[in-house]
Amino acid sequence: MSVFRKDPARAAAPAASAPAMAVANPMRGIMLKVVSVLFFVIMATMLKATETVPSGEMVFFRSFFALIPVLGYLAWKRRFYQAFATKRPLGHILRGLVGVTSMSLGFFALTRLPLPEATAINYATPLLIVIFSAVLLHERVHVFRWTAVMVGLVGVVIILWPRLTVFSGGEALGDAEAVGAIAALLAAVVSAFAQMAVRNLVHTERTEAIVTYFFISASVLSLMTLPFGWVWPTPQQAALLVGAGFFGGLGQLLMTSSYRYADMSVIAPFEYVSLLLTIVIGFFVFAEVPTVTMVVGALIIIGSGIAVILREHRLGLDRIKAKEATTP
Repeated sequence: MSVFRKDPARAAAPAASAPAMAVANPMRGIMLKVVSVLFFVIMATMLKATETVPSGEMVFFRSFFALIPVLGYLAWKRRFYQAFATKRPLGHILRGLVGVTSMSLGFFALTRLPLPEATAINYATPLLIVIFSAVLLHERVHVFRWTAVMVGLVGVVIILWPRLTVFSGGEALGDAEAVGAIAALLAAVVSAFAQMAVRNLVHTERTEAIVTYFFISASVLSLMTLPFGWVWPTPQQAALLVGAGFFGGLGQLLMTSSYRYADMSVIAPFEYVSLLLTIVIGFFVFAEVPTVTMVVGALIIIGSGIAVILREHRLGLDRIKAKEATTP
């Protein structure tokens, strides 16, 4: 979740032994992706509406109740056993630790920031993945991608700057929105590491196992925050928390299915529909009016993200052509 991408379980969707694309149907894939984004926005809206519930408690409900639609679907498709088949249990635990940290930070940011702003800051995750992949994994990154990443990070700074009043001569950093902005940025950073962990897991693990073990590990690990101030939810809060988990699970299923009908380069840009949805929901549900700096920064980040996606698609096509040219 981080808030949307922020859910590291979603990083497994386009990879990891997912069923092959049987019939190309880009419009169906796009439709499934957009509906999945809507469900994730509904999930975030429900979590934000709980107000006084601690982020660790949010993580538990979001993860535990997401298992219901996910495992139900796998049982219906007779793939239930695949959800628990693994060769790397420690890898799932490590990924769970990183993922829970990211989700907790993202959910905390939701309670301190307007919904569209928390969403826009989370868009920094794919840009950070490029940086970490180059620095830590020594992947080759060309000038075009470096330029897109740097421009995107300028957009992040534009969004964050008004909140970090300590740099502009305002009040101390203890301001709730400033703390929320820092939490959202940290969530994006940790989410990048979580998605890199998923990238490593997909070499040996199936999508079903990656998703299931994440939700299980997140449920167990989030229980460790119980001594730090969980609250007994009101009936309305309980309904919102359970609903958030259920919608999160449904969003996971729909997003995973979307990649069966179209290439990732076609589907991925529609993740940014979440910004429009959060602006509308934020205005009508929480009376949040987006600032000019937030909109400008978000558009810069989105443009950079789409540029990176399209560049990766082009490089992939070039690699395929080169391979075909050298195949006897």
